[in-house]
Amino acid sequence: MAQALKEGQIFAAGLDVFEREPGVHPGLLGCENAVLIPHLGSATVETRLAMANLAADNLLAGLEDGHPPTLLNPQAWEHRTARG
Repeated sequence: MAQALKEGQIFAAGLDVFEREPGVHPGLLGCENAVLIPHLGSATVETRLAMANLAADNLLAGLEDGHPPTLLNPQAWEHRTARG
């Protein structure tokens, strides 16, 4: 993307998520036609409250031996439940 921005193939870009966070591709840092704002897209009271509620729901489900609703690593959960 950095090369395409510099060559004018892409006019401009606004990014708040990066390929290898927390690192940012160094080529993007020098692009005057790129705005880099890490994770500010979710910076609203409503979104942060929803994120906190989702985390609490996952925690409570895990503590109650239920399946967390938004489990990202099922292999770890299966390993945990297999060990008892």
